[in-house]
Formats: sequence, C-alpha cells, structure tokens
Amino acid sequence: MRILYINHYAGSPRHGMEYRPYYLAREWVEAGHEVRIVAADHSHLRVQGPRLDGGPRLEEHIDGIRYTWLKTTPYKGNGVGRVRNIGSFVRRLYQEGRRLAAESRPDVVIASSTYPMDIWPAHRIARIADAKLVFELHDLWPLTPMELGGMSKRHPFIMVAQAAENYVYRHADAIVSMLPKVHGYVTARGMAPERLFIVPNGVDPREWPARLAPLEGRTADLLAQLAGAGRPVVGYAGNHGISNSLDTLLQAARSMRGERPSFVLVGAGPEKNALRQWAQAEGLDDVHFADPVAKEHIPALLQRFDIAYIGWRRQPLYRFGIAPNKLMDYMMAGRPVLHAVEAANDPVGEASCGMTVPPESPAAVAGGIRALMAASEAERKAMGERGRDFILRHFTYPILSRRFLAACQG
Repeated sequence: MRILYINHYAGSPRHGMEYRPYYLAREWVEAGHEVRIVAADHSHLRVQGPRLDGGPRLEEHIDGIRYTWLKTTPYKGNGVGRVRNIGSFVRRLYQEGRRLAAESRPDVVIASSTYPMDIWPAHRIARIADAKLVFELHDLWPLTPMELGGMSKRHPFIMVAQAAENYVYRHADAIVSMLPKVHGYVTARGMAPERLFIVPNGVDPREWPARLAPLEGRTADLLAQLAGAGRPVVGYAGNHGISNSLDTLLQAARSMRGERPSFVLVGAGPEKNALRQWAQAEGLDDVHFADPVAKEHIPALLQRFDIAYIGWRRQPLYRFGIAPNKLMDYMMAGRPVLHAVEAANDPVGEASCGMTVPPESPAAVAGGIRALMAASEAERKAMGERGRDFILRHFTYPILSRRFLAACQG
C-alpha cells in the first residue's frame, strides 16, 4: 500500500515533535508499505526545523520514510502569525497537489494536521489519485478554540474551521480519532459509526530497552541526593503550561510542608518561571525545578520517580476523552501514577496503576500523595507493573499502527 500522510507539524528523531506520524510511518514501512509524510518547514513544536535554503520544498529520507517539507510562512506564538502559517501550508498543498499525487500514486491520503483545513487539498489529491481519504482527528476543531480560547462562532477563523469540519464528515471515507469518546459527536454530524476508528497515542517500545541510557548531570545528582536522604520523589516531566495544572501540585506541596516527599518538576514551558518564583516566595524548599532532559534519557529519569504526577484543568472538552503521551510514558516506566483529572476515560483507573483524584484540588492531590506513600513498596511496585503491562498490551506503536492500517483498508 502507498500512503500519503499530510501532517503540518510532523517531526522525526532528527527534528523533534511531533512524533506520532513518524512512529506510525516507520511501522508501516517495516511492514512493506510505502509512506510519504508531507509537512510544513515551520512548526512551534520542533527542536530543529528542516533547512530548505530558500527553496520551495525539500525531500529527505528518514528510516525509510520519504519526507516532503513545504516552505511556509514563519511564525512565533499562537496568534495571527500561526494562522498565516496554517494558510500558507494549505495553499502549498494545493500548489503541490498534482505533483504529490503523480509522484506518490497513493492508495490512501491521510489528512492529519490538528486543524481540519487540510481536508480540502487532501481530498483534491485523493480524487486525482483515486485514493481513499482518511481524516485523523487530534482535537475537535472548531470546538477546541471556542471552548478553551473563548472564540466566537462568528469569528472568521472559527467559521473557516467549521466549514472544514463539515467537509470532513461529508467526504472522508474513514476517521481515525485519538480521542476515545467522540462517537456521539461524530455520528451527530452525519458520520456512519462504522467509519470511525479509535487509535490513541502510544509508546515506542524500542525506546525502553532493558539497559536504559543512564541519566547524568544536575538532575541525576539532585535525584541521587534526594534518594540518599530517604526523600521519596513526586515527579513531573513535561511541559510547564497552564493546562498542566502544576500550580495545583505546588499548592499541594505547600500543604505538605515538612512531610517526607520532595517534588521534582522536569521540563520547560511558558509557566515555569512563574511557578518557580511562586515556590521561592512560599519558601518551598522541597520543590525542585530541573531542565528538560534528552528524549533518550526520559526512561531513566522516570525510573527515579516514586510517584509520577499528571494533572489537568477541569474542562468540558475532556468529555470526549484524553490520550496524553506523558501518561503513556509514566505507565511504561512502571511508576505508580497520581492522576488529577475529570474526563470521559481514565487509563490509570482502567489499569489500576495508581490513583485518580479530582482536578484543580490541592487537597485531593495531597491526599492522593499521602495515600500512595502509605501503600507498601510492594503495592506500589504492583501498580507500576500493571500500568506497564496495560501499555504493552494496548498502546505500543506496533499494535496501534496495525489498527490504523485496518481503518485505511476497511
């Protein structure tokens, strides 16, 4: 099968996030399929962008996957510049459509750019190539910017996104959703339920070898010092943003001042400085902030956590479910997880690999930490083993890639 995978923000081990298109494509290539990923050269998610050196496009091969990078308008932040960048990528897809169809001769065209506007050029390419059209659903647009960003349904950008979403449900042969509880939403918009497939995020088992790459540097020294002092670690690894509800964790730490656990927050993000300043102002000596660690060292980092924390804001959008990469990593690491969430699904509860408490409640988070610390070491180890087993049975990319391919072939 020949697959044309359109994802504005697609990355690779060389470029950084986002990784899902790479992981799926690599599995398909190893199964004997031809895969071409088409992505924009500018993305706020990548650590390193491709170098087009002034050209309109760049062709690369990474682990058997053919990448086509298209020149787009640069941007910073999440404002008008990003909207222009989206528009430039959609326009470039139209410009390159016939060439992409002729060169790739795809059997399947996947539109997968978070926003739905890539469905229009993707459908055109699919028609030219007489290929099946699949839409990969990340977030519900325009519902997400309306509910999270407070945008009006009459905002021009929202109206364009709404038109694109309507087009998806009229023309896509299949929808593959990362969100597990969208059935009612999708069918209410005219999509036959048998054309909806759920394929969440997952982990790459190759990144979790029996012999882990050792953790080094200041973070390793800090964690070794805490372990030597007999201080159990409540750890967080990931982005420091508003949606991650780390202020709730810090308030819980304040209420636990003088108790045994130490709190270690690893990563970067727009809220990190404010969180650090708040912790310093409160005199929270048991709260430590550490720089991000390289992707290959994440497994070793997580092994040093006694409890892994992940929190969310209370948002109506979570009624459609959640599929966070960070939680998959925690579970794959075999850590007992404290999950502060209110959503339609709860992998921690399903796997019995920790504790779930209400979101945005410092008292509930502190209570969850105390409860997990009160469990015996054997009980916490069993929780972690159940989480890892749950991931290996359901959420590795070799498994998920086959489920996605079944949607493309169905």
